[in-house]
Amino acid sequence: MYVREPGIDRLYPSIFGRMATRYYYLRQLRQAIEDVIAKFVAPSPVKLVLADYGCGNKPYESLIAPFVDKYIGIDLPANQIADIHITPEGTIALPEGNLDVVLSTQALEHVVNPLFYLSEARRVLKDDGMLILSTHGYWMFHPDPTDFWRWTSTGLQKIVTDSGFEVIYFKGIIGRAAMGIQLFQDAFTFRVPKPLRPLLALILQPLIYVFDKTTRQRFKDRDACTFILVARKVQKK
Repeated sequence: MYVREPGIDRLYPSIFGRMATRYYYLRQLRQAIEDVIAKFVAPSPVKLVLADYGCGNKPYESLIAPFVDKYIGIDLPANQIADIHITPEGTIALPEGNLDVVLSTQALEHVVNPLFYLSEARRVLKDDGMLILSTHGYWMFHPDPTDFWRWTSTGLQKIVTDSGFEVIYFKGIIGRAAMGIQLFQDAFTFRVPKPLRPLLALILQPLIYVFDKTTRQRFKDRDACTFILVARKVQKK
């Protein structure tokens, strides 16, 4: 029997598959991560050490691994495929200034203390190391195992800056109108039998595409479903 690789449904969703109702969003998120890797990681003259902080099933490892010397997955002790586990106190079992890049995708909304999470990311980064982070503006409640936070564009930039970083890149993914349709879809998804959910997606995902493509990027950067940013560690005065 063919077994799909970990994270493949998230990385390459099918409109007829398990992630059908997230089809457009997941494709946009993957593209945004690919763009950031191409702009900030791939051009490095030296191979980098990157840690995926809250790695889950490592869906983006295949996108990143060709451009880094080492990819490290960091997660809670329950995640058996993580390379390094977070201690019960929430610290990363790595020395200070050990990493070139910390990647955090869709994790910040799940952590109890975002400031501590970001301070740990800063601690393990080398001077001028990079944080690549994505998290939600608008999204449905989705505990994994917890779900605490949503951010405005200014609020997310503030908490990252307050944690000792300088934001050098910021982009919104899926604008307000398109996300309204996504949330409308989500309101009905779990009332529909699983075999029929791709049909719901076939009706609504094209509308999400149309509304998103007609929204200017400058509006998405201000008000979006998800934000992705790149920030550099700065020395605190």
